[in-house]
Amino acid sequence: MRIISGSVNQTLSIGRSIAGNLQAGDIICLFGNLGSGKTVLTKGIALGLGLHKKDVISPSYVLIREYKGGELPLYHFDLYRLNKTREVILLGYEEYFYGDGVSVVEWADRLGKLLPEGYLRIDLRVKGVIKRELRVSANGRRHRKLQEMIDEDIGT
Repeated sequence: MRIISGSVNQTLSIGRSIAGNLQAGDIICLFGNLGSGKTVLTKGIALGLGLHKKDVISPSYVLIREYKGGELPLYHFDLYRLNKTREVILLGYEEYFYGDGVSVVEWADRLGKLLPEGYLRIDLRVKGVIKRELRVSANGRRHRKLQEMIDEDIGT
């Protein structure tokens, strides 16, 4: 599925649409260069879960931020500074991935062989000053169903 976002607000709206279909244990892996909209999309997901977007900031220096108080807990990972899968293991990622909330992983390419069997993959690309392209794909039955629901909601 390919989605074009023409603004920050549209990317936030896409995130809200995604959140409306999420359930505990869902994992969203974000791939894209610096400035491609990964954190903005995560803010939209947070909004859709009933959290405040102003509270959502990139966890680059702390690696993971937990947001509670919405419909589901949101676990926001930023793996940009990690170079080895061992560092991800030391974070205790499995507790989050297979826990009671939704995990969103920025720089998911850093997971390497730790990529879970089932996840929603979103590749973000810069297409202009504010224009972004999102390509959504899925691994695993649950996440393929999630992709179908998102496609119906967004209507690509």
